[in-house]
Amino acid sequence: MDRKEITAILSLSIKKHIVPHNDPRIYWAREVTFDYATSNSVRVDYMKFKPVNNTVSGIEKGDFYCYEVKSSVEDFHSKNGHNFLGDYNYYVMPEEVYAKVSNEIPYGIGVYVPEKKNYRGDWYDLKSVKKAVRKDRGRPVSEMLLMMFRSAARERRNEDEDYRKA
Repeated sequence: MDRKEITAILSLSIKKHIVPHNDPRIYWAREVTFDYATSNSVRVDYMKFKPVNNTVSGIEKGDFYCYEVKSSVEDFHSKNGHNFLGDYNYYVMPEEVYAKVSNEIPYGIGVYVPEKKNYRGDWYDLKSVKKAVRKDRGRPVSEMLLMMFRSAARERRNEDEDYRKA
């Protein structure tokens, strides 16, 4: 497989991991951009928000999970895509990439690798080979949720356009 195909299968796999059964009660978005239109803009490949409950304090105490997809050692060594803004942060990469870069992964950053192909489709079930350690994020919950909402709205617009064209 080439790098583009690996990225696509890892992306589908992490999406299915984050949102099993397409559950609408799970809050997530892909390609979440922060500090848009500045020289400091960063984009997180996938983000998930898990509130403690749906009360005001439960939302404020919720956790953000960030996932960065790395398809190769070269991709891992690029300056792009190491944007860990969440309470829990993970790389998603092939196991052979993890074997080569495991000593370079910062403390606290977790890693998921493909385990076996899921029986329901063309994606892989993921297993954790390194658990993330909770860290205090530097951005308020309101900003994090707004950026996720903006990215999710963009995805819905794109899906609507695709639907109209079909």
